[in-house]
Formats: sequence, C-alpha cells, structure tokens
Amino acid sequence: MDSQTKRTPNAREIAAKLRDEIAAGTFGPNDRLPGGRAYAKKLGVSLMTVQSAYAQLRDEGLVEGRTGSGTYVRDPAAGEQSPREAAQNLADLRVEVARVSADLSDLVERVKRLEETVGSLAGESGA
Repeated sequence: MDSQTKRTPNAREIAAKLRDEIAAGTFGPNDRLPGGRAYAKKLGVSLMTVQSAYAQLRDEGLVEGRTGSGTYVRDPAAGEQSPREAAQNLADLRVEVARVSADLSDLVERVKRLEETVGSLAGESGA
C-alpha cells in the first residue's frame, strides 16, 4: 500500500497534461475533452480547477468551448497551425526554457565563485 498521500493536481498541471495529450494525438481536431464535472471528480479536484485548465488551453488557441456541448480541440482553418502542432511547439518551448534556466543557474554560480575569488585576491593584495 502506498504510504504517501496522493496530491491533487492544480489547473496548470491539468492543462499541461491535456496539452501533452493533444501534442501526442490522444485528442485530435474536433475531439471533445472530458466533461468538466466528471473529470474533476476523477481527478479529485473542484470543477473550477478543471474549468481554469480548459480556459488556459482556450487562451493558447488549442481548444474551444461549444455552448451546451463541451470543450473541443480546435479544428484549424486552412493554413493555420493545428492544435497538435501548437501543443508540441509549446512542449518544445517548455523544454528550451528549462534548459536556459539551468544554464542561467549555472552562470549565476560561476559568477558568484568568480566574485569570491576576486574578492579574496583583492583582500590579499590590500593586506
């Protein structure tokens, strides 16, 4: 039995999971996303959390709400990027941002070490 308590996902995490599923082709153009209430119950979150996740995907242009029917993966117009391509591009961008963040963290540490070395040398020459 798992001794750790299962943590419920937040809206950002739910949106990321759905975005990845769109990128993988699990949900294609005109596919309906899970109904908000049932999905919220399945995930153990509030309906508002799921609605917020869907709103994020709508803001990104990946899905559209259809009044009284649900939330669907957008079917792109001719010449427009597909939701799958857009979701994959967003996933690629997340990977690149993580790489750049790691590089920046490394750079900050290198600058700190350099400042410490320069400070030590300046202290030695001033003594």
